[in-house]
Amino acid sequence: MADLSNYRFTASHEWVRIDGSSATIGISDHAQAQLGDVIFLELPAAGTELKARAKFGAIESVKAASDLYAPVGGVVAEVNAALTDRPELVNSDPYGEGWMLRLDSATDDGGDLLDEAGYTKLVGA
Repeated sequence: MADLSNYRFTASHEWVRIDGSSATIGISDHAQAQLGDVIFLELPAAGTELKARAKFGAIESVKAASDLYAPVGGVVAEVNAALTDRPELVNSDPYGEGWMLRLDSATDDGGDLLDEAGYTKLVGA
């Protein structure tokens, strides 16, 4: 199992790992399991400014489509291009190769991010 001690989670199942002023964003293992096989992602272009808690894209699976929300604000520095051809990476490695965005100038405008224990309690795992 991945070491999630440096990850923070939203109640809508996105995760963020902050390193200085940059942040990497994806969805939790719980979320990908609930969605089933991911078949498509709609993600913003590099250079897009995101506000914390605002919708930044969508994810589609064989079961459902869901909106994605930014755990923190910042400017999209990189989008995981591998997900265009291999969206299933979100299922197979949600905390590694299945990351979605990297942000520069990351800011957290709220205090509602959960640590691993808080998120585990939220999802009842």
